[in-house]
Amino acid sequence: MGHRKHHAPKHGSLAYLPRKRAKSIVARIRYWPEIEAETPRLLGFAGYKAGMTYAFVIEDRKRSPNFGKEVIRPVTVIETPPLLICGIRAYTETPYGLQTFTEVWMREPPKGLERILTVPENFSTDENLRKIEENLSRIAKIRVMAMAQPEQTGLPKKKPELFEIEVGGGTIQQRFEYAKSLLGRNVNFADVFSEGQYVDVISITKGKGFQGPVKRWGVKILQHKGRKTKRGVATLGPWNPHRVLYTVPRAGQMGFHHRTEYNKRILKIGKDGKEITPKGGFIRYGVIRGPYVLIEGSVPGPEKRLIKMRYPARPPKEIPEAPPQITYVSLDSPQGK
Repeated sequence: MGHRKHHAPKHGSLAYLPRKRAKSIVARIRYWPEIEAETPRLLGFAGYKAGMTYAFVIEDRKRSPNFGKEVIRPVTVIETPPLLICGIRAYTETPYGLQTFTEVWMREPPKGLERILTVPENFSTDENLRKIEENLSRIAKIRVMAMAQPEQTGLPKKKPELFEIEVGGGTIQQRFEYAKSLLGRNVNFADVFSEGQYVDVISITKGKGFQGPVKRWGVKILQHKGRKTKRGVATLGPWNPHRVLYTVPRAGQMGFHHRTEYNKRILKIGKDGKEITPKGGFIRYGVIRGPYVLIEGSVPGPEKRLIKMRYPARPPKEIPEAPPQITYVSLDSPQGK
């Protein structure tokens, strides 16, 4: 590129190769952080993305030039119905990673669970709880199996999602007793997180199908006098090596990728969704019926997609002690514009 007048770096980021479709529409949390807490607690939660709006917030970051002033912030609205804790799963540490030791299911599982898996008929809850308690010295991780309840939202959906949430803080004995106390109960978002706290969001991005290199990688459109193609790559590389390198922008799948975004701040935890729903409801979602949460900034995925939130893996060094002060939240309906 010695003929260029200006610096022209590589188009597109290679950080997330291969850009292929996610295996499942429900994201998977592959890492759970270790937290320093005397009492055990759940390390994650999940909700359904409803849409976005904006809010006026008093800037509380001391290093910001707008400290103490009213600033505007884009916010994502996530409906967070209670999660039903259906089971407990214990893991042991092996040379090949974590291995399931045993699992415990609640005594009377809901009918919605049958849409996901075949519920065991003859299952002894007390016997498996006793088995975990007798082998706590071998247990490395305690996780609960939580079931989302979409029937409590405005979604036209019956099949729930089932996923694991790790229990952190305290000792293994305390984690087991805490998980045992949650078995068969509902857990709310306010029981796990608080206002002003930072979370990591994990989700599947909006799918855009098969796209060319201009939209997928942002390469330059060639001049109209060019040969053969305009929205393609001018050259696929040198003669040697005799192959197309992976760094060359090519057409392929765009979107529907598994993504994790770090350190999103919780601005508000609400109980009544009517106070945040615009007139006519959110586009492509509808009316929020139950509890909700406002997350600062954008969140990957379209409306109605399940968004998982967990304790931050790399939290910021300076976190304001008090929760954010919100002065105004916009309820203007985009449908009327």
